[in-house]
Amino acid sequence: MIKKLLLGSLMSALAFTAGAHQHETTDHIFTPDTQRIKSHLFFLADDLLEGRDTGSKGHEIASLYIATEFAKYGLTPAGTEGYIQRVNFRKANLIQESPEFTLTRGGDTHEFAYPKEYLAGPSLMSTESNVSGELVFVGYGIVADELSHDDYADLDVEGKIVVTLAGKPSDFPSEEGAHFASGYQKQRYAAERGAIGMITITTPKNEKVRPYQSRLNYIHTPRMAWLDENDAPANSFPQLKGGAYLSEGAARTLFEGAQQSLDDVYAQLEADEVPAGFPLVGTVNLSKQSTHETITSPNVVGVLEGSDPELKDEYIVFSAHSDHIGIAKSVKQDKINNGAMDNASGTSVMLETARLFSAMDVRPKRSILFVAVTGEEKGLLGADYFARNPTVPVTSMVANVNLDMPILTYEFADVIAFGANHSSLQASVEKAAANADISLSPDPWPDQALFTRSDHYAFVKQGVPAVFLVPGLQSKDPNVDGSKVFGTFLSTHYHKPSDDIKQPFNWNAASTFTKVNAQIGWTLANQDEAPSWNDGDFFGETFGQ
Repeated sequence: MIKKLLLGSLMSALAFTAGAHQHETTDHIFTPDTQRIKSHLFFLADDLLEGRDTGSKGHEIASLYIATEFAKYGLTPAGTEGYIQRVNFRKANLIQESPEFTLTRGGDTHEFAYPKEYLAGPSLMSTESNVSGELVFVGYGIVADELSHDDYADLDVEGKIVVTLAGKPSDFPSEEGAHFASGYQKQRYAAERGAIGMITITTPKNEKVRPYQSRLNYIHTPRMAWLDENDAPANSFPQLKGGAYLSEGAARTLFEGAQQSLDDVYAQLEADEVPAGFPLVGTVNLSKQSTHETITSPNVVGVLEGSDPELKDEYIVFSAHSDHIGIAKSVKQDKINNGAMDNASGTSVMLETARLFSAMDVRPKRSILFVAVTGEEKGLLGADYFARNPTVPVTSMVANVNLDMPILTYEFADVIAFGANHSSLQASVEKAAANADISLSPDPWPDQALFTRSDHYAFVKQGVPAVFLVPGLQSKDPNVDGSKVFGTFLSTHYHKPSDDIKQPFNWNAASTFTKVNAQIGWTLANQDEAPSWNDGDFFGETFGQ
């Protein structure tokens, strides 16, 4: 889901490398079985599973397969029903003929055209949505005390509809800024201050990254949320009764007659200034209809108990999402999005890692939890559910290593562990990688804030130090440019039916990635001290236990 954000910068990305590391011996040599990895991947990416969409029969088959493998390895069931942790979701679809958006100003009413001028997503809260109110422009709509930033200062938005710029200020740190500028956070800021709706407007910078026109491809995409014990959608704000995403033309109309025009606001953005908020002229009415259905989909959880009488009560968590996006609606020939690289590859590596640990004569000191999560492609939902409803105490989960879409088509010489720089995991992962004769490289795309954009972030938000592990961009073959390979996959196969088993998988790369993954687990499970956040780290300070 999140990888599309890399498309704009990957082709020109340069590979970075960490300094040389002293090779350290380890107490255990891991020898992955590439045939097992291959068989897992080929099964999970088979047409029979029809793209493993969340809530589909194909994903249920994938989950049963994973649970059966866990049982074969002798892992202890750690779900709520054996290996299964069943998650209920609300799935909402927008009735495409229903959205209406009008602006009334000075006795005249202007009706905006859907979807040419604005987009409206389905409502998770109600099948009939309607909201009317005055408008207040609130800049980016962000409140970040840690960065001395408050877009709501001196503004009264009680009972009003707020109008926000997409994105965040240019001087915000990348990863911290991604946290503050997330859709959930912006809705929270608005709801806490009494707003009843939210309209988002595009910006010139946003248009370069993701043009409004490209968003039209997703108007039929459903919204989903996991349901809490009261059957209410999680992470939702009922008082926000409606919203829309506006094109530049529609936004320009919205700002007519205000104390600043949209061009004035855009000029401030161009000068790297943060526009102050102000009231807009007129009132708007937003309405739409949605359909709701309840679906269910499983996380699969197994545990390898540690050998130390005390440390076995601490858990190293491996996670990989087993879902994908299902069957395409707009493709005329092959319609099955098999998700071989995304994320049958990561799930297969996790399964082989579990097997390797289960075959050890002497198990690691800490316990190791293996979690195949659902709903990643719907917004990291399965991981969020597990992290907030864990089957072991949340404080006992001391580290998370997440595997999402490892590109296994060339023999890489390094790995990237997004987020390692926030905690002591940096040193642990570096040591483990060296034991597998692989170097650890820094994040080559810090502006993309990938640390906040995969399943590991659900664990981070519960205070668990985490890394998102992928093969690096350096190749052992001087004739292969890893950055180019990565970019080609994203532009050619990502979220397309061509992400299937016909791709040129390199099984030596699969073996190496599994070996590095296992070495990381071994290192974390046996080191004396549990991983910890770096002193003063934003994420540790914000979420740490």
